[in-house]
Amino acid sequence: MEQKLQEQWNGFRELVAKIGSYHEAVNLMYWDLRTGAPRKGSSTRAETIGLLSTEAFKLETSDEMGTYLQLFAQEENLAQLEDLDRRLLENVQKSYDQNRKIPEKEFKDYTVLTSKSETQWEEAKDSGDFESFEPYLTEIVGTLRKFVGYWGVKDTPYDTLLDMYEPDMTVERLDDVFDRLKKRLVPLAEAIAASEIVAHLPFLDATYPKEGQEAFSHFILKEMGYDFEAGRLDEAVHPFATGLNPGDVRITTHYHENDVLSAAFSSLHEGGHALYEQNIDPKLTGTPLAQGTSMGIHESQSRFWENMIGRSLPFWERYFGELQKQFPDQLTGVTPEKFHFAANRVENSLIRIEADELTYNLHIIIRYEIEKMLFNENLDVKKLPEVWNSKYESYLGITPPNHSEGVLQDVHWSGGAFGYFASYSLGNMYAAQMMRTMRKEMPNLDELIAQGNLLPIKEWLTEKVYVFGSAKKPSEIIFDVTGEELNPDYLADYLEQKYTSLYNLKL
Repeated sequence: MEQKLQEQWNGFRELVAKIGSYHEAVNLMYWDLRTGAPRKGSSTRAETIGLLSTEAFKLETSDEMGTYLQLFAQEENLAQLEDLDRRLLENVQKSYDQNRKIPEKEFKDYTVLTSKSETQWEEAKDSGDFESFEPYLTEIVGTLRKFVGYWGVKDTPYDTLLDMYEPDMTVERLDDVFDRLKKRLVPLAEAIAASEIVAHLPFLDATYPKEGQEAFSHFILKEMGYDFEAGRLDEAVHPFATGLNPGDVRITTHYHENDVLSAAFSSLHEGGHALYEQNIDPKLTGTPLAQGTSMGIHESQSRFWENMIGRSLPFWERYFGELQKQFPDQLTGVTPEKFHFAANRVENSLIRIEADELTYNLHIIIRYEIEKMLFNENLDVKKLPEVWNSKYESYLGITPPNHSEGVLQDVHWSGGAFGYFASYSLGNMYAAQMMRTMRKEMPNLDELIAQGNLLPIKEWLTEKVYVFGSAKKPSEIIFDVTGEELNPDYLADYLEQKYTSLYNLKL
């Protein structure tokens, strides 16, 4: 690169790094808000988050940034950039184009609103009081509808929001893959419901003190390669992961003393998110490329570790004894096989994050359809509980007894994350497709898991997925790893194979 152009590029990179520092500070404040910050300080903290986010916003949309982008978009200058630099430029350009369309005051007001909304959601969830949360949610949805107008409607308003979390994903494509999944998974669920196999699982009703669950969570995270010198495990109402930078990726879980499975699998899930961001190529640090390429690919890693590995029989053949050490009385006489069945039993349930692998996708489809109604059909937020309960009755045959177990169960909408939920099922599809390739390349995979040798799995995923961060698009990741585009049939194949064996089915 010519010296003068190199100097300009260095200035661009310094500006990008400065913006990243603001975002890191804001993310740290969000983490603090959701892991025990005093409630009386939450309102002031929300204002501080709004202020810092706005400063980052100003830099992202500044004339200085525009000048840099215009300079490097010139054909003769673009030709002098490395491929990775071009991808960084493309990433920053997309953010610039989106944010320039939003008035600064509206951005700040929205940031403060969502910060306050998450705190209000926690209180509303505790009490099951949707009415107290509804005004916040109504304002969030209204603001996002306005923002979609600024950004520009793609095929539908909801397509615009989907693109924020899964670039190039569309309602048309999602409708297709969800329809293909439903055609195979609904008959499977019906066959399981008609099965005569019902395991006797009284140990699930025992009490499991938090301390033992916490110890097991720490143990299993270390086994899968989570670096506690580059992260930490805390407790939150709704488990989440926060990547501040590759050297500081924090996760949370929750502990229910009447449910030994919940913390184990939420820790594996969030640990999968964390492994992704802890193992991104260090040279991407300080740029927006030092994060997951999409929420679908991100969720593929959390669901891969939680389900493909964590709910497998070889996993519990190795690690059930470790859990039994923490709870010898509660798990007396229980075998790894019986615990494995308990971890994979299928039953219609109200709570998404505690659902089995099969019905989990129905939980996602419900949310996806509701979000489409909100943004493509202008559904009134006040009607959300009614629509939510109706869809749960229709898809799962159950109706939430209260809003805490219904429309208030997820934190996502309180932070404005509309378009996000589809990522979970996309993650399941990506994960199943990656597992198929991994089994071809690692034919001894089950033996490794049964031996507790999980690091080769982490190394394979690092080489194929983690190291690239956002330097590759999700469509490039899945094609480069598996040799084909996203194919939902692999998830259906995986689920049919698993549950046919567990429930002795004949499909």
